[in-house]
Amino acid sequence: MPGKPLFQQDMTIEKISEVGNMYIESVWKQLYDDMHEQLSVAFLEIEDAAYGLYLDQLMPALFEFLEDAGFEAAEPLEEEDFIIGKCLLFRNSIEKWGTENNRSRVFWNVLRSKISHQPIGALLTEIPHSHLKFEIPTAPLLHSLQVCEREQIVQGIRRIKE
Repeated sequence: MPGKPLFQQDMTIEKISEVGNMYIESVWKQLYDDMHEQLSVAFLEIEDAAYGLYLDQLMPALFEFLEDAGFEAAEPLEEEDFIIGKCLLFRNSIEKWGTENNRSRVFWNVLRSKISHQPIGALLTEIPHSHLKFEIPTAPLLHSLQVCEREQIVQGIRRIKE
């Protein structure tokens, strides 16, 4: 697999984000090109949910590599939860930046050590996308925050995006 990320248990959240971005950069465009026609058709019917179908193909491997390295990214699910890409929960996301043809939704996952169960920080997944047609103008991007509480994460996302 191209660009397989080498995550290690002793990595900081910043290093995890950096290594994860190298992985995404190596695989996102080929996957996008391979799925573009199919998801353009799907977008006409299901609109933004087409991006979920893309993330369902892009993100699971990243989360599996993290799990293999000793991290937990998933959290307990609630009855109304909607999850894409293996670990991206809609209730843990914000979309409010950009224009209709280049919006940005940011999901977050609090990463924990499988050994100590202690949180190491929040891994943010930003997906740029259009509301007018199926288009991802630039690579999805990971950011990191050294906070783990919802309100602190939301404030951190606002600092990054605004």
